[in-house]
Amino acid sequence: MHSDPKECLYCTNNYGNLMILIAELSVSRVFLFKEQTYHGRCLVSYNGHVNDLNELSDEERNAFMADVARTTRAMQKVFNPEKINYGAYSDKLSHLHFHLAPKYVDGPDYGGTFQMNPGKVYLSDEEYKDMVEKIKAAL
Repeated sequence: MHSDPKECLYCTNNYGNLMILIAELSVSRVFLFKEQTYHGRCLVSYNGHVNDLNELSDEERNAFMADVARTTRAMQKVFNPEKINYGAYSDKLSHLHFHLAPKYVDGPDYGGTFQMNPGKVYLSDEEYKDMVEKIKAAL
């Protein structure tokens, strides 16, 4: 499935209910996911409207994966999770992006697959702001 960039939430910047923009990186943007069941969960979205990682040139892919790694290093520094799970599904929204879900021993779904949007944990504006600033500083 290929979506129309004019209807893509990443291309139209219509992500306000789901995410908060943290920073622009070399070929992508990093967001804080508003649903925080997995404390510190972020998302990295490629700047161009491509459906899959395999559509990128080697150079574009390497730059995107460097942005993903840069983001996970910042998440590790700020939140110190046991593991970070990577998800790149795009079944219904064909725009290359990676969900980055920190996992903690004795935390939700540890040892299993993270849920896409459990809808359980939302924070105050001040808590989001604090997380965004800490991640931005660690990038």
